[in-house]
Amino acid sequence: MIETLKIKLLDGMHAHNEWECALEIPIDHSLDELHQAILCAVGFDNDHMYEFCIASSYYSRSAQRISCDDNKVTQETIETIFSKAKGKKLFYMFDYGDSWLFQINKSRKKCFSENPDTFYPRVVLESGVKPEQYPGWDE
Repeated sequence: MIETLKIKLLDGMHAHNEWECALEIPIDHSLDELHQAILCAVGFDNDHMYEFCIASSYYSRSAQRISCDDNKVTQETIETIFSKAKGKKLFYMFDYGDSWLFQINKSRKKCFSENPDTFYPRVVLESGVKPEQYPGWDE
């Protein structure tokens, strides 16, 4: 089954514009696979640590955090993480230096069967301007 997630950039050192996307992803994908999909959607390099957070606010003391070096990041799936996040929000923090903070929500769209001719995960809708991970840096 495929879930449609809304990924919204909330904050980051170089976040000067609003950006969000709708991402279709299999519900059995791990949090690590979701991390990879978000980086691909926003166009970032995978060169920093990250974590997922379940809480009413990312900065809440009672937040449940799953960091990139925790085994749960490969064991928790899209399906299981949202069952744990009922009544809370799911956040994704990438690069603790630049603090790219995203909020992840399930869309109102119901899960649907995977189309065998489609490669998932995939961005199906995008609005705003993608942030630059390293503005002013020449490759």
